[in-house]
Amino acid sequence: MSVVSIIIGILMFGVLIAAHEAGHFGIAKLFRIKVNEYAIGMGPAIWKKQKGETQYSLRAFPVGGYCAIEGEDGESEDPRAFTRKPIWQRICVLAAGSAANLLIGFLIALILYFCYASSGDYMVATPKLAGFMDGFPLEGSDGLLAGDTIVSVNGWKVNGTRDFSLFMSLGDGETVDLVIRRDGKKLRLEDFPLKLREFSDGAGGTVWKYGLYFEQQDLTLPVAVREAVNDCSYYIRVVWVSLEYLFSGKAGVNDLTGPVGMVKAIGDAGAEAESVGEGLANVFGMIGFIAVNLAVMNMLPIPALDGGHIFTMLVLWCIEKLIRRKPSPKIDTYIHAAGLILLLGLMAFVMFNDIRKLF
Repeated sequence: MSVVSIIIGILMFGVLIAAHEAGHFGIAKLFRIKVNEYAIGMGPAIWKKQKGETQYSLRAFPVGGYCAIEGEDGESEDPRAFTRKPIWQRICVLAAGSAANLLIGFLIALILYFCYASSGDYMVATPKLAGFMDGFPLEGSDGLLAGDTIVSVNGWKVNGTRDFSLFMSLGDGETVDLVIRRDGKKLRLEDFPLKLREFSDGAGGTVWKYGLYFEQQDLTLPVAVREAVNDCSYYIRVVWVSLEYLFSGKAGVNDLTGPVGMVKAIGDAGAEAESVGEGLANVFGMIGFIAVNLAVMNMLPIPALDGGHIFTMLVLWCIEKLIRRKPSPKIDTYIHAAGLILLLGLMAFVMFNDIRKLF
């Protein structure tokens, strides 16, 4: 299963990048911006066809793709060039790639929930408390009651039980600030001593748990849509927390993962499953997470990324309004050329690190 998972991972990683470029392509065409080429794959072309002003090509290596938009990388005299369009249209074109990846992440999650529902009785956990493990010490009117719904943990809104586990793990491990909903009213429990405790597992052993049982809900169509949205929200939050750890020094560049590490993670997700069906679900779940990860990362205001292009575009637009003349387009080109060099260097380091970890 691991070999199959790795092959699927390589192909799907290429599909995610190609879909990202398709997002740029679709919105550029919508706004009648000239697109010179849309390519699936990288490297030498093995098939190409000119249709109108755009060349469509299939290239040798299935590891991504690109969309060559007229004027995106510099000034162009073409009246339909990217740089000659209103700023809001240019922002839409740049953001469309991440939007496409986010949509793929949502659709993967939704399809997986449909598969779970069709396989038989399948329940999903909600943030509403159904009860407590034997010996739970915080049950009562001054603590938690069955029927309470956990609204937030340490200021983070809780949409599902995975959110609860994530934000509980980020605390000090001793106390937490909770907001719960009880009988239609919100209650705040500050410095509440909810933490991992040792409970009996019912078979003579012990487990470390928070001691909570969450209400289970049938997986209907509306619930599947809600859970798919919650999954995407959870993935975005995981990426956000990871970035916070990186910039605060809690994590270092050695903890970053690139395409090699992502493909390995996909392979591991499939290999750890007990059945082919479960393995495929794990693989596509990981691909959904990577799709959302790519969507978020590409919107960061870092030169050479889409978010960086949007940021510098807005800054130069503001400067133009202040000085009443258009800044040289070379400024944007130089900024992103320097950013691209640094980004390629970082990618090379991360790839080398991923390969080193394999051995």
